[in-house]
Amino acid sequence: MGWVDALRGSVVGLDTAPLIYFTEDNPSYLDVVEPFFNAMRRGEIQVITSMMTVLEVLVYPIRRGEVEWIRRYHDMLFKTKGLTTIEVNRGIAEEAAYLRAHYKIHTADSIHMATAIVEEASFFLTNDMRLPSLPHLRVLTLDEIKTRPEYLQ
Repeated sequence: MGWVDALRGSVVGLDTAPLIYFTEDNPSYLDVVEPFFNAMRRGEIQVITSMMTVLEVLVYPIRRGEVEWIRRYHDMLFKTKGLTTIEVNRGIAEEAAYLRAHYKIHTADSIHMATAIVEEASFFLTNDMRLPSLPHLRVLTLDEIKTRPEYLQ
């Protein structure tokens, strides 16, 4: 598992892309995300994501009328052991505004990262190379994990 071993006992913030890659069995990323989600389900990693993820993952299934995919995402986000979906509250909104002002992070990304910060995550799993690591929140990108097997060891 390599990089996942280093996350054991941690709180990890989750961006939308890794969740989509796992849920939709994306062949380009499944070998990277599957060990992460398996460790999460075993309770080895506590994973949090923002309610913003709900908005982002449901757009295409709703647009296409794919009721089964809507159900799969609901189950993943609200019924999966080890994954907690956090509602946006005042503290998260204010932290997101700070991130936008100081790091020029897009709104959705700032909400995701602010959620991770407020929920005291140590890591943020994404595939967005534009996102900076922040004090107390290390950004982990799937593409970097794929190209550097020793990542986080």
